[in-house]
Amino acid sequence: MEYVYAALLLHKAGQKMTQKAMDAVLTAAGVTTDKGRVKALLAALDGVDIDEALSSAAAMPVAAAPAAAGGAAEAAPAEEKKEKEEEKEEEITAGLGSLFG
Repeated sequence: MEYVYAALLLHKAGQKMTQKAMDAVLTAAGVTTDKGRVKALLAALDGVDIDEALSSAAAMPVAAAPAAAGGAAEAAPAEEKKEKEEEKEEEITAGLGSLFG
C-alpha cells in the first residue's frame, strides 16, 4: 500500500514517477524498497490518467453497496425467525383455548 501512496504523493506534488523518485519517497518514509514492486507499479501506472481514476473511484460508493446488501440479507432471516415464533405462540394459544371451551 505504501507504494501506491508514494505514487500518489509524487503525482500530487507534480513530480514525475520514476524508480529513483519512488525510492526516495519510500526511503524517506522509512520503507525498505523492493525494486521489483516499484517497477511493477510504475509499469501498471504507465498511461493511466491518475486524476481521472481518482475522480471516478471517489464517485462510486463501492463500500456502501455491499454493506447495504449485507444488512438487508441479515434482516430477512431475523424477520422470518420472528414470524415463526409468533406462529408458534398462536398455535399454543389456540390449543389452550380448546381446553377451556
